[in-house]
Amino acid sequence: MASPEQDWNDWLAENAARFLLFARQQTRCEHDAEDVLQESLVESWQRAGGRPEAPLVYATIRRRAIDLSRSNSRRNVREQESSDLFTASSDDRETTEVLERELRRLPPDQREVLILKFWGGLTFVQVAEALEIPQGTAASRYRLALEALRQPLATALT
Repeated sequence: MASPEQDWNDWLAENAARFLLFARQQTRCEHDAEDVLQESLVESWQRAGGRPEAPLVYATIRRRAIDLSRSNSRRNVREQESSDLFTASSDDRETTEVLERELRRLPPDQREVLILKFWGGLTFVQVAEALEIPQGTAASRYRLALEALRQPLATALT
């Protein structure tokens, strides 16, 4: 009797090419197809407790590809929304450039808190939790970041 590892290798050698072909049709690029296939193969094998039937693998590939597509779509929306924060009309372009430059000049710990609080919409409790720092430290870093930005932005707006 073959070992579980040998059984896996034999099954994979018999089926990997056709499963990959299907995964390619379900995803946008080769990299995504390979990721979806790998996750699907492992999940199918575990669900079946050994060699899964082909329909289970195909259904898992399809489901995983749909999940990946949804995840990518949500990420794209979030990225677009966050990039809109720095998309300015020609009148505001100088202010936006000053803001971006000054944000890069902030110490990383202050910049993280400011972005999470102001653009991320988190409370100080949530910022503290996300960064694993005390709430008072989060508030202090936020205040310091605002103070550091106040003068350069005031100058740019006048």
